[in-house]
Amino acid sequence: MKKSMIETAYHVLSDEKHPMPFLELWNVVAKEMGFTPDQQESNIAQFFSDLSLDGRFANLKGNSWDLRKRQSLANTKVDTDSISIEDEEDEPEFTDDETEESIVLKENQEEEN
Repeated sequence: MKKSMIETAYHVLSDEKHPMPFLELWNVVAKEMGFTPDQQESNIAQFFSDLSLDGRFANLKGNSWDLRKRQSLANTKVDTDSISIEDEEDEPEFTDDETEESIVLKENQEEEN
């Protein structure tokens, strides 16, 4: 059975024992996977997404990647630009004396009347 790109990356970084720039890691993974140039081009975005979402990997400064277990929290970065925040307008506003439960009860009473 053939390994996935992300499993291949895990083994590459385990063997290398040091962080690798993204493109260097990608080139090694693509070579081990036996990708043609067209396959490399069509799979690189998916590889980056998988790498970013897999908690075993850490994105270091300079877009180098390593295994998270070898890095301190201070060495890793989190790209907060991609974090989605829901609109506050969708959230009910509470006064100091109100709770979500009291508002729901009040709404239910109004519907019954």
